[in-house]
Amino acid sequence: MKQIAILGLGVVGRGTADLFAENAAGIAKRIGEDVRVKYALDIREMPDSPYASLIVHSIDVILGDPEVTVVAEVMGGLHPAYEYTKACLTAGKSVVSSNKELVATYGAELLALAAERGVYYLFEASTGGAIPVISPLVTDLAANEVTGIAGILNGTTNYILTRMFRAGATFEGALTEAQQKGYAERNPAADIEGIDACRKICILAAGATGILPDAARVHTEGITAIRQRDVQTAEANGYTVKLLGRLDIRPWGTFVLVAPFLVPVTSPLSGVEDVFNAVLVRCNYAGDIMFYGRGAGSHPTASAVAADILSVLRGDAKRQTWTVGGADYPTDFRLFRARHYLALTGIDRNAARVVWSDAEILEAAGDELTLLTPEISEQELTDDIARLTPLGAHVQAHLRVCD
Repeated sequence: MKQIAILGLGVVGRGTADLFAENAAGIAKRIGEDVRVKYALDIREMPDSPYASLIVHSIDVILGDPEVTVVAEVMGGLHPAYEYTKACLTAGKSVVSSNKELVATYGAELLALAAERGVYYLFEASTGGAIPVISPLVTDLAANEVTGIAGILNGTTNYILTRMFRAGATFEGALTEAQQKGYAERNPAADIEGIDACRKICILAAGATGILPDAARVHTEGITAIRQRDVQTAEANGYTVKLLGRLDIRPWGTFVLVAPFLVPVTSPLSGVEDVFNAVLVRCNYAGDIMFYGRGAGSHPTASAVAADILSVLRGDAKRQTWTVGGADYPTDFRLFRARHYLALTGIDRNAARVVWSDAEILEAAGDELTLLTPEISEQELTDDIARLTPLGAHVQAHLRVCD
């Protein structure tokens, strides 16, 4: 019999325990022997939990038990998850994690420690819930050069944008709906300001390139400034609006960013709605490959946690080696190039065309002019807007166009 432990008996931890209990027979068939959750570390007593008998309050119990070979860290947050993960790896126990903040911050260090100790640190569940994307990046697509990743990585923001697109809701109204349905926290800042997606694209970028970006250098925008008017204009012109995490590898630099984009309706990402996630990976030989599924929740995330556990127990887990990006990685965002959607007041189309002679005018209604610029860098856009400001121009909305 194989013995495992779970750190944290919250939503994901409970789902993981449920999965191993409910699917015990099938798991045993695939592994060749039974797999049992021996311990669940939690600060609470939880006498009414079906797993009350498994609960321990000290990590030392797990560290000191040689029968436990794999530990699932599903606590969330940096501390004490970081310290517990290091202790488990040092003790010769493999760790699987759903903790995106921990992986995005300390992933390179923990991968190195796992390799030094001859064990594994896996984290498929940290990005995309049940969607298998990290493992394919480092196995099935290993012979390819990944040239780009575009991901809808946060179910809360995707639900909000879907409601704005499909139901004509305002941002505030859609956020309230998301909170009422349990898709958004009472304090939704990590979701709507792009912080959650930033951590996930850092992990995906590292999986694709072997270099973990410093999240502080990743340009990160949320969806709080998106107006219902912008969503309607996008729809009228063949686009949807999506919050994307992007890895963009160009001859002039490697860019990692999170921002809302206009996505053409011809893109497979445009049809990803509600709380679903999707990751589009662009490779030089395999072409475009999309991974799609439920990106969060107890059962989807538990599925990915369990998959990593079984990979270790079967002996077919794969190691990654990451380095940490330096002061010049990712490339300065001011060099990132895209077409830009702008909603401007204070100028007419003639003034706009003085700066962007080949701009595509989308709408001129009332005192607002909306247009698409040609492909220009962020610095060029800043300079161009500075030229228009003395004429009375004000930017009411700004989005980028996903190529």
